[in-house]
Amino acid sequence: MRSTTPRATLRRVAGTLAAVGLLAAGALALSAPARAAGPVMGFGGPAETALHPYPASGGPQRTSVAITVDNPSRDEEGGRFDGAYTVTFDLSGIAGVADAEFGTEGGADCEITGTTGVCHDTGLAPGTNPLPGLRVGAAAGSRDGDSGTIRVTGTADGAAFTPFTTRIVIGGPDLVMERAPLSQEFEPGGTQSFPLAFANHGTRAAEGVVLTLMYTRGIEFTERYANCVYSEDDAGQGVPVWTTASCSVEGSYEAGAVYELAEPLTLRATQRAYRDTLVYRINEAGPAVRGAGRAAPGARGDVLALREAPAVRSSDLDPGDNQQEADFSTANTADFAAYGDTVSGLPGSTVGADIGFRNEGPAWIGNLRSAEPVATVDFTVPEGASVSAWPGTCRGVTADGQYREQQAGAPRYVCDTSMAVREDGGSALHFDLKVTEAVTGASGTVEVRGTRSRDPRLPFDPDRGNNTAALVLNAEEAEGSGATAGGSASGSSGSGGPTHDASAPAVPASAGATGTTAATGSGTATGGRLAATGTGAATAGAAAAAALLAGGALYLAAGRSRVDRKS
Repeated sequence: MRSTTPRATLRRVAGTLAAVGLLAAGALALSAPARAAGPVMGFGGPAETALHPYPASGGPQRTSVAITVDNPSRDEEGGRFDGAYTVTFDLSGIAGVADAEFGTEGGADCEITGTTGVCHDTGLAPGTNPLPGLRVGAAAGSRDGDSGTIRVTGTADGAAFTPFTTRIVIGGPDLVMERAPLSQEFEPGGTQSFPLAFANHGTRAAEGVVLTLMYTRGIEFTERYANCVYSEDDAGQGVPVWTTASCSVEGSYEAGAVYELAEPLTLRATQRAYRDTLVYRINEAGPAVRGAGRAAPGARGDVLALREAPAVRSSDLDPGDNQQEADFSTANTADFAAYGDTVSGLPGSTVGADIGFRNEGPAWIGNLRSAEPVATVDFTVPEGASVSAWPGTCRGVTADGQYREQQAGAPRYVCDTSMAVREDGGSALHFDLKVTEAVTGASGTVEVRGTRSRDPRLPFDPDRGNNTAALVLNAEEAEGSGATAGGSASGSSGSGGPTHDASAPAVPASAGATGTTAATGSGTATGGRLAATGTGAATAGAAAAAALLAGGALYLAAGRSRVDRKS
């Protein structure tokens, strides 16, 4: 089977699914380097690639076999190999089975003569280095079930290569996921049926399948199944964004037939739903993944099962589609509430200030398709102070929001959030302010707004009254505080935050009820000290494992349909 590439903005998520698909097809095989005096390079690529049989008319459909050269050295070890190298493809093992040609992508100079392909190139960076794709199609006269192997070797002065072998086979199962008829509009708590179906457009039956369901934080399925394994992924955002259910279903899934869930699933929008995505995928349960979702002894719960759909045939003639996606919009809101601080200090002292916003819910907000920040915190520095350290997610700008090269001492800072903010999360930001002059009651503003200053509205937040807060410096005269110029001064947070000591190092602060924990960072244009918070919520733990059913029988309804094969 072939896997499709999900949209660019879901690359992290699609990478997870692609790994599932590769495992189901036979797993990525990496050659094991042997010991040698110099660096030892390995090769990577698919363990097996299935090809469409040679057609009765027209040319064969070609599939790219992606072979990589893998340099196991690390950057910090100075692991780049700068010498010339040669990679040789022995194609004699697929003679009469498949024909091969090199694609145009990749920097290597590759050519095939007879049954030998040769690639010349220079330099191998640490990690994976792609070669031009070897495009392979069924040879004239080949038959369904024929197979052969391609052997890959390499040579270079000052480096060794471990040989690699990949198998080519004609025909096989080809699973295609049907697009489910789903409504894209939800109300919080609303449900809809999810009648999933898939077809086998291949030449042979698939022995067992793995159904993968990935869904974002605001939606869920009403039941969990004993033959599914559940996990959570934060997508690098520090927020559990995705839930993945990997369900293993045994049985033989015949070529030419269409299969559906024995009982439709029920999809529900939670109270925190706003913009959400569902990805659903089908793969053959190859040896590497077969049994991944089987029940363990003592498991409880229903079993997810499939049956043949007797009167349904796929309308999608492209046999490469085994994944579908759906986006949902839920009529919901989120309330982003800005908070400021109250600090004090004498001229020459440095004080810390903790500002930011909290999401009071009920919805979580995520821009997973675009990967753009959810919001921006816009901080105007109070009179009589100069910023000496700021979070790494913030950049200094001019008073009217234009580019500013000098980052320290800017009159204004804009700080983008991550692409996801959970319903009880937010963004906590720590700034160090040097008091430059005594200005009683100087006030700066903290605004949480849209990422474009010309359109500051947050489309999901109808309550703009709490989108702005104040950072007040020296609300009252600091007389009697015991502080001296250039020494320490203290102040307390106007929002119930910590007490600030102008002589102590800045300490990351918690965002209180948001559950967002500050993370110390560094890096300013002036090399100044930085104590900063991240912009997402704290990383959540992994999801609980699925309920499992002991001895739960998987069933498949009888009855199969065949498709005429072309001779």
